[in-house]
Order: sequence, then C-alpha cells, then structure tokens
Amino acid sequence: MKKAFILLCVFLIVLACQQNQGTQKSKLSFELSFPEEKSADAMDGRMLLLVSKDDSNEPRFQISDGPDTQLVFGIDVDGLKPDESVIIDANVFGYPLKSIAEIPPGDYWVQGLLNRYETFHRSDGHTVKLPPDKGEGQHWNRKPGNFYSTPEKVSIDPQKNIAIAIVLDQEIPPILPPEDTKYIKHIKIQSKLLSDFWGRPMYLGACILLPEGFDEHPEARYPLVVNHGHFPYTFGGFREEPPDPDLEPTYSARFDWPGYNKTQQEYAHKFYLWWTAPDTPRVIIIEVQHANPYYDDSYAVNSANLGPYGDAITYELIPHIEEKFRGIGEGWARTLYGGSTGGWEALGVQVFYPDEYNGCYAACPDPIDFCQYCLVNIYKDKNAYFLDSLFKKTPRPGQRNWLGEISCTLEETNHKELAIATKGRSGDQWDIWQAVYSPVGEDGYPKPIWDKVTGEIDHEVAEYWRENYDLSHILKRDWKTLGPKLLGKIHIYCGDMDNYYLNNAVYLTEEFLESTTDPYYSGEVDYGDRAEHCWNGDQTQPNAISRLRYHQMFIPMFVDRMMKTAPAGADLTSWRY
Repeated sequence: MKKAFILLCVFLIVLACQQNQGTQKSKLSFELSFPEEKSADAMDGRMLLLVSKDDSNEPRFQISDGPDTQLVFGIDVDGLKPDESVIIDANVFGYPLKSIAEIPPGDYWVQGLLNRYETFHRSDGHTVKLPPDKGEGQHWNRKPGNFYSTPEKVSIDPQKNIAIAIVLDQEIPPILPPEDTKYIKHIKIQSKLLSDFWGRPMYLGACILLPEGFDEHPEARYPLVVNHGHFPYTFGGFREEPPDPDLEPTYSARFDWPGYNKTQQEYAHKFYLWWTAPDTPRVIIIEVQHANPYYDDSYAVNSANLGPYGDAITYELIPHIEEKFRGIGEGWARTLYGGSTGGWEALGVQVFYPDEYNGCYAACPDPIDFCQYCLVNIYKDKNAYFLDSLFKKTPRPGQRNWLGEISCTLEETNHKELAIATKGRSGDQWDIWQAVYSPVGEDGYPKPIWDKVTGEIDHEVAEYWRENYDLSHILKRDWKTLGPKLLGKIHIYCGDMDNYYLNNAVYLTEEFLESTTDPYYSGEVDYGDRAEHCWNGDQTQPNAISRLRYHQMFIPMFVDRMMKTAPAGADLTSWRY
C-alpha cells in the first residue's frame, strides 16, 4: 500500500509538471523590431503584439471589452534601439488570454505596434514616461508617430519551436487640423498652469459654435454653454447640408437601428436648422479639448497626477474664449452639460467652482458616489473583481445591456488595460479614473486604487479618493457652505439600466439631495425606464434619438435659468435678437 501510494504521488507530480510545461513553457515567441529608416533614435514605450482571427479590420482596431475582442500582449521597452528585437513569449501578460501559450493552434493575423513614450520632468520633482497626445485624443492604435507593422497571416502553434519576426516599418501619419467655417471655430492656447506643472509647453483647445447673427451684431455679448465630454476633433452633430442621399446605410448594433448613420446626418441638419431659426436663443457653445498624457480628457478638475486642469480651463481657457468671441464673462452666464465622462465633469466642475457656473445638466455621469464605483464599494469591499466570500469566487460584472446580459467582467476590462500598458498608462477608463483621483505614488505614477492583477483594494488610497473626488461625499461634507451656492443648479439624468451601472451612484446622491432641507437643493434627478448608457432626461424619445438632441433639449433650459437668476443690471438684451 505504501509503495502504491508513493507511485501515485510521483505520477501526479509528473502529470502536474507536464501540464505546467504545456501552458507556461511554450516554445513559441515573437520578435518585434523597428528599422533604422523609421528612426535612428532609441525608443521608450509599450510594444504590443496584436493577434486576430478576424480579417475585417487591422488587429490594432479589434481590442475591446466585449466578447468579440481579439488578442493583445504587451511589454515595456526602455531605450529600444533600431533593429533590436523585443521578445514576446509565454511569460508576457496578455488579454483576454494571459499568455501566447494559451493561443489555440491555427492561422491568425498578427500585427505589432509601438506606443511611443516621451519623458516629462514635472514640477513635483517626478520624472515619468508617458504617451503625449498628438491630436488624436489619446488613442494608441491611431496616435501619430507610433510605429506599426502591416498585418500578416501566420500559422501559430504554441507547442512548436517557432520564432515569428515582425518588423514595424509603418508610421501613423499626422492628423490634419479641422477647418473653420462661418459657425464653427477652433482655438488652441498654451496654458501657463499646465506648462509649469508638466515642465514643457502644454495646450488647451476648444471647438466653438457661434450663434446665428454673430457677425451682424458686433454689440452683442453672449452667454457661454460649456459642453464637456471626450476629445472632439471638431464640433460634431452640426451639418449645414441636408443628409447625403447617396450615403450607404450602416447598421447600429447598439441601438438595433438600420441606417443609423443616415439618422445621425438627419438630426445634425435639424440641429443646424434649429440653430439658425429666428426664435433660437443666441448663445456660444464650446466643446473643450483637454487631452493629456493619460487620457482623451482631464475630467476638468485639478489632479495630483494630471495637474491643474480645472483651474486652467476655468481661469485661462474660458476667459480667453469669452474675450475673443464676446462672451459676457460672468458666472451667471455660464452653464455646464455633458454625458458619461462629460456628465461627471459637468457636476464636478459645478461643485468645485460653484460661483463660476450657473447650473449643470449631467447625463449618465461616471460614478459620483464611490460607495457605488460602478459595482464596487471602494471603502468596504476587499476586492474589486470578486465578491467578498469565504468559499465562492463570484466575479463582478463590468458591462451589461438593458436586459442585464453581461458582456465583460471588471477583472477582464482591467486586465485589458494592463496588457496595453503598466503604471496606469493604457489611456483607458479605469486607468484615467485612477490617474485623476489618486495621489502620486513613489515612482511618480498614480498610486493604484487596487492591484491591477488581483483586484485587492488599497483602502488608504480609497480614503484619499473620498476626501478629494467623491462628489456625493463632498456635497454631504460641505453642504453648509456649498448648498446655498448650488440651489437650482444640479440636474442629473440616468437610465436605470445603464450599461456600466452608473445609476447606482446616482441613487445614493439623489437620496442625500432629496433628504436635505437645509437648504433643499431645488434641482432635478430623473431616470429612464430600461434606458441604457447616456440617457439624458428625454422621456419622449428613444436613447438613439435623444442623444442626438442634447443642445436643443438643454439650451432653452439654460437660458430660462439665466433670465431668472441674473443679477441686477446684467446684460439680458444684447444677445436676444
């Protein structure tokens, strides 16, 4: 019996070793390099290997949170020289497969890409390597100057001793600046505040929609409407020409809507007709461009890792625009709105700068109460990826549809970011929240709110988040002084089946606002029944349409409030022609 037991143990050990070798000691590798004709300089950055079964597009455009995502594996490079190879083997982290050793044998399209970093010597004494925005809105797969290879079809078998060479001999070209029109203007200024922080010239921009009659009424001074959100190349959703009758219709899977591109053109032209109609309020709308080394926008607040974007936008960019385009230039004549990221920004800016703006209209805002940071309570939960349990390991969902069907988990979407970049440099959602809200770590990068691999939460970091960026907590903590300044200014809208569970944080914030009577907030919180992400308060239209009518919905509300709250002697006539 004893001998048999020993033999059984030996057999199990050998079997375990064989299985481990089969998954971890793959003989497959990829050798990625860039040629000297692309650059004679050594490069810092993140080398990415993209692997795809789908030939409908380049692999670099096929990495997503959803079930259709293809594969990405990444490794940091520091001082990579021309023609020097970077080896991606079974030890390199990937998404959604953790290692190339897990790739099933078969034919795949493969592509390499180098997301190039530059060195920043910040005023806080830290030196960091980050991917600067190059006008694309901080997207690694289309950032000008990044090297990449032409997709190539290869046979992959992790158990064969194969080294596949990939040469990154292509470079993403520069992006041409948009052209001004009669109505749409584009400006860019160097921010002293941001340049001082980052140790190099840093810029802010805006896409501006001027009112009808702007040139014909040089005496008029206008209210300013600030539309926050993701990086805009130009002012979108405004089309002077009628819809293109020859446009080939495309299907929107998100809205189950045939020919949605035609619908978008139709409503963009309707907006132009409304904008130029005689009874439309005459205001200036701006969309802020504040892409930065971490994301396509800054969340419009001051941050230890991003710098003083809140002050730079409010005290540098906006006064510049108001001076150049005849804005009234006073807090009663400025209003904020936006959806998703822009929804958080609208509320956040109103809270942090209560006297500088006269109302926020926040649709589907990113988490405004970190007790419901999507589905994580960062103050009480031990782990972000799994429910706290002694014996179970239940994953937390990351996204759903209106029926509650799950498309990814929190672990999966965070591991996607980790494969794309370390130290919070992926340019994606969870990394930018961390960059904005976290203190600076000892290495100069954002201090993680949780371990990116395991999901274990750092509650000291969570406390920093609470006191500095948890908008619901800040409202509760400071309501005695904030409340009187925010009366009638807070308006929040969210679908009760938001894809990212953002409605949960809205419930908690509403509970405080509605229960507080000293003073009562006198605003509005509303929900869309079974509505998904970016529902904006329109109870009469489906989400696919209401999202195309933000301006028409909110501007009359803005003007009505301005007329009722303007101080004595304010200009209420020059812009009302």
